[in-house]
Amino acid sequence: MKIFKRILLLLAVFILIAVIYNYPKLNMLSGYSAKNTASSVFLGKRTLQLTDSTDNNFSPVNLATDRVDTEKKIATSSAFGLLTRKAIYREGLGAVLTLDESDETTPYLVPKRLKPDNKTPFPYGNAPQKDTVFTNVDYQKLEKAIDFLFEEKNQTRAGVVIYKNQIIAERYADGFDKTSKLLGWSMTKSITSTIFGILQSQGKLNVQDKAPIKSWQNDDRKNITIHNLLQMNSGLVWDENYEEISDATRMLFLERNMTKEQEKKQLEGKPNESWNYSSGTTNLLSGILRSQFKTHQEYLDFWYTNLIDKIGMNSMTVEADLDGNYVGSSYAWATARDWAKFGLLYLHRGNWNGTQLFNEFWTDYVVAPTPTSDGWYGAQFWLNSSGRYPDVSKKMFFASGYQGQNVYILPDEELVIVRLSLTKNADQNEFLKGVVESVK
Repeated sequence: MKIFKRILLLLAVFILIAVIYNYPKLNMLSGYSAKNTASSVFLGKRTLQLTDSTDNNFSPVNLATDRVDTEKKIATSSAFGLLTRKAIYREGLGAVLTLDESDETTPYLVPKRLKPDNKTPFPYGNAPQKDTVFTNVDYQKLEKAIDFLFEEKNQTRAGVVIYKNQIIAERYADGFDKTSKLLGWSMTKSITSTIFGILQSQGKLNVQDKAPIKSWQNDDRKNITIHNLLQMNSGLVWDENYEEISDATRMLFLERNMTKEQEKKQLEGKPNESWNYSSGTTNLLSGILRSQFKTHQEYLDFWYTNLIDKIGMNSMTVEADLDGNYVGSSYAWATARDWAKFGLLYLHRGNWNGTQLFNEFWTDYVVAPTPTSDGWYGAQFWLNSSGRYPDVSKKMFFASGYQGQNVYILPDEELVIVRLSLTKNADQNEFLKGVVESVK
């Protein structure tokens, strides 16, 4: 009996040590699940069952137990009953993880939105397009490319192909359609960059100026420019790792103000010589954007009145942190068609139905390769200038996000291609090649 008790005691000690060691990971696990559940159910308008069986159905997130309160618009996720996180939905600002009970009742500002244009045909409004058949498009070959994208293993949810402003292919997975809002993850970074382009075109800032960060003024970080930050080339330390506890996961799941995490980091390289992909950098940029406005309300409104609603992306919501900063690194939701409108804005070099939202040079700016990125990255956009997609034009550039979210812009071919999914597994070169070859 004594031996048995000792074994039980040792087992209890081992379990306690394991819990203590993995407790921070449980925090991230339940935090991800709660936030994703709240966004999917209350913003994406999906059921909890669909959310758990798709969005949250991967290890280790699928180990969490999720619940929703539809009346209060709250989602909770528990990791083995040891740790529970809560996310609340704020209309206009999306879902956010709480850090204490007062967060549920704290007042907040919401952005003012422009009314949708439901009379003008897509893409300049939301009304249906007239059927257009292009004689130079091989629709059979195009359908084969879409078939490939929607093979079961690729877990694609939405695919849209725009040619000369016209939808020439569009398909959705079961349970989704043209009204379904889907998370763009890091495609949000390209939205954030575009806000800088608009402000620069309006003469309200210059991206070549030093970053206006007070805490950097007494050390070498004072030499970092907004341009360096936009190109992810500041030289600052950052760990962008979603498999472990990292700078990125701590920022997204444990911080009230996500714009501050990158600001705290020291230099490990030289600006303009040290490319390092960082969601913290993009959220720092969101904080810099907020500092350009006299009031918080102006900051919240500008993203919509000067970009998102201006081009009719009326389905889009950019979610904010607890302090009301847009999470410019990761959290924009929109329909596939509205993501396509964003691509068309860049295809037309900032011109939207006759109105120039940003100067044409801004398009050239975002596709200029960042030094040391091997031609792979520009100013919050990904590039093909080094030919990573060998069967597609090197002029192609694109917004890209976790799990295979993409808006591809092909200037010479007059194409915008959207793919929204749950995995990066699909051979994008093969898919893009098929689409391009279908337009003769």
